[in-house]
Amino acid sequence: MTINKIENGSAMTISLEGRLDTTTSPALEKELNEVLPKINELVFDFSKLEYISSAGLRVLLTAHKAMSRKGGMKVTNVNEIVQEVFDVTGFSDILTIE
Repeated sequence: MTINKIENGSAMTISLEGRLDTTTSPALEKELNEVLPKINELVFDFSKLEYISSAGLRVLLTAHKAMSRKGGMKVTNVNEIVQEVFDVTGFSDILTIE
């Protein structure tokens, strides 16, 4: 998985490419631990994310909880496969998805 970050003041967009699963989620978690204290808004761009597992969902939920105390978090450009995972797990009711 590739993680690309674009910082714009107190906002950050993180684009993920590939698969967010048990193998790759620790890398995203590490990145988030470094940037979350510094930002108030977080956008995930999933236009190139192919798959998300329960390990990836856990990282998203942790980020969502941290950002809900600040400016917020949203997920954009979700494909059908990832959207189905969000729907089945109830994450579509928790996350702001555009």
